[in-house]
Amino acid sequence: MTNSTEAVTRDWDGLTIPAAGTYVLDAAHKRVGFIARHMMVSKVRGEFTDATATITVAEDPMRSSVTATIQAASIDTAQADRDAHLRSPDFLGVETFPTLEFRSTGVTSRNGNEFVLSGELTIKDVTRPVDLRVEFEGAGRSPFGQDLFGFSASTEIDREDFGLTWNVALETGGVLVGRKVKIEIEGEAIRQA
Repeated sequence: MTNSTEAVTRDWDGLTIPAAGTYVLDAAHKRVGFIARHMMVSKVRGEFTDATATITVAEDPMRSSVTATIQAASIDTAQADRDAHLRSPDFLGVETFPTLEFRSTGVTSRNGNEFVLSGELTIKDVTRPVDLRVEFEGAGRSPFGQDLFGFSASTEIDREDFGLTWNVALETGGVLVGRKVKIEIEGEAIRQA
């Protein structure tokens, strides 16, 4: 929370953006979700319910940065047996690899309120570059005096690139679990300093 006389937002290149500072992901207003193909015919949706992030909004917004940590055991697809399998060594191996980590390496482009946030994603001690397509949703001050901003982000990864190779061949052709996983993030970030 900041002093009520400090600027909450600022104008930058036609956008109203948050004031420079350090922001954290609001646990009550976030979703870290994913979508994967099942049996080549449908999609399974899930989320990680325990995720934290620190976002540093720089004076030059194109120099802003993000670090995020996701607790692997918090995976939830609304089906207990599937969740247990996803936590097992066949997939996330949460006992050995308790977190998934993201560290940004730069903001690489902008078009209106859409940005590309490049970074490194680590799953099971395998780190690969990823580009998140980020949509800036707006900034303001809550009725409780919190300076905040909203965003959404998405990317697609090949799970096998991170060592998540477990699968079963289907008699009708194809496999039980698709390789591509779409990641979808929605959130609000609250200013700390």
